[in-house]
Amino acid sequence: MRAICIVLDSVGIGAMPDAAEYGDEGSATLPNLSNAAGGLELPTLERLGLGKIAPIKGVSGEIQAEGSHGKMRELSPGKDTTTGHWEMMGIKLEHAFPLFPDGFPKAWLTKFERAIGVETLGNYAASGTEIIAQLGDEHVKTRKPIVYTSADSVFQIAAHEEIIPLEELYKICKIAREMLVPPEMGVGRVIARPFIGTSGGYKRTAHRHDFSLLPSQDTLLDVLNKGGAVTYGIGKIYDIFAGKGVNKSVSTEGNVAGMNKTSEALDLVREGFIFTNLVDFDMLFGHRRDVLGYKKALEGFDQWLSGFLKKLDENDLLIITADHGCDPTFRGSDHTREYVPLLSFRKGFQGKDLGVRNGFWDVGASIAAHLKIPFDRGTSFVF
Repeated sequence: MRAICIVLDSVGIGAMPDAAEYGDEGSATLPNLSNAAGGLELPTLERLGLGKIAPIKGVSGEIQAEGSHGKMRELSPGKDTTTGHWEMMGIKLEHAFPLFPDGFPKAWLTKFERAIGVETLGNYAASGTEIIAQLGDEHVKTRKPIVYTSADSVFQIAAHEEIIPLEELYKICKIAREMLVPPEMGVGRVIARPFIGTSGGYKRTAHRHDFSLLPSQDTLLDVLNKGGAVTYGIGKIYDIFAGKGVNKSVSTEGNVAGMNKTSEALDLVREGFIFTNLVDFDMLFGHRRDVLGYKKALEGFDQWLSGFLKKLDENDLLIITADHGCDPTFRGSDHTREYVPLLSFRKGFQGKDLGVRNGFWDVGASIAAHLKIPFDRGTSFVF
């Protein structure tokens, strides 16, 4: 038996009831994107029931779906990658990870600078591409790393690969990770953001690395491990869980590589759980408000999915979902507090309406039920 969960990073499907508390009322990544792009061509996702979850231009909801379909409400406060993935695997946060919209406290930053032996630049909330354009020249001249945050619980460190080599940048990030601990400073992720290029043409590289907070309790990944099941992470899954419970993993450089590695994993994992994150939807298109790029990436995934479904057998459970929204038509450049789509497919089984699920952890409960391993969080939609 195998379970495969593919997370389409940021592909939300409509504002949650509490979206106004986050300034996100009216956001709806897939529906708004489809309208702005003049429609989406997603025949495979349509066949699985995507159009039955919400109105999406170009995707019919008037078909007999082959997959089960619904949407999920996030129980944890927040709208970030770590919160969404952790909840899928059974952790409901009582308190959101801390945010630093005005930058990190001066006293803490001074302590950090002493620990790494150099002053820093920045320390404010900004888009990653914008801040390296603004401060890249000064960084190259002074060798001071650029630090910044966003609307998420992140401490990001940008550095030119020829000024601060990757291993040194990662070392600096590890120091930050050790210092950013609960309760006051328990930031969700420290992120290395290397870039290359020259003045006026700086470009981030694929050598990003996330240093996540260690999960506060065991997740489904740990439970599966203890039950003897293989857990195989693709993309940034290993980073999101700080390696906890992930006994095999492979990093990727974007969606295409992630999809290819997911296909290859079917030959590597005969029994167990394959967990994939496809980051480009969020990193390259949602945050950068690139409607046409987002559309093209979704259609590319749909084409790949058509072939992937043919490789599955009756013992495979496929779940496709997301971790939050990032509406490219919405104001700003941050994540959006949204429901996420839920599609489930098993060859030979008739699709059904899964309704609105109360918590992302129903994904974990369903994977556990399919693999016949006890799990006491969430409600399975697999029987």
